[in-house]
Amino acid sequence: MAYHLLERDREGGRHLSVILAEAMDNIGHCSRCRTLSESELCHLCSNTQRDPGLLCIVETPADLAIIEQAIDYRGGYFVLGGHLSPLDGIGPREIGLELLDQRFAEGEIREIILATNPTVEGEATAQYIHDMAKARGIKTTRIAQGVPMGGELEFVDGATLAHAFHGRSEI
Repeated sequence: MAYHLLERDREGGRHLSVILAEAMDNIGHCSRCRTLSESELCHLCSNTQRDPGLLCIVETPADLAIIEQAIDYRGGYFVLGGHLSPLDGIGPREIGLELLDQRFAEGEIREIILATNPTVEGEATAQYIHDMAKARGIKTTRIAQGVPMGGELEFVDGATLAHAFHGRSEI
């Protein structure tokens, strides 16, 4: 991209740099679901038509966007911002699990859908969250296989993701 802009579109490169600088200054995280947002609450969390008892837990804002584009999911989200990885120093606190537990404690959530990536770290994260939810009596489901092991949601086509999401099973 840099070569293209330098060789063929320097004005476009300057415009892109201004837009990126504005994004860095104006985009933060939703206080409820932790996705990227320009306001305190993102447009999904402020939508009263969504089911507050259903919570889909994903690793990244990109995963949330893929689910929103692929299927007609009408619940809420919680974006972890990663996955558990003790070797890399990423524990429950680094991915916001204390905030997730606070959401569980509010008593509104009746089911969580674990949509973490099917990697070793994603599975460990899903199991950890499942144990948290189980302790609070919250039903836990996991998106169905169909998403390849070792793959990441960002790179899965919409039809495969929709099939996996609708075929989720209780843990």
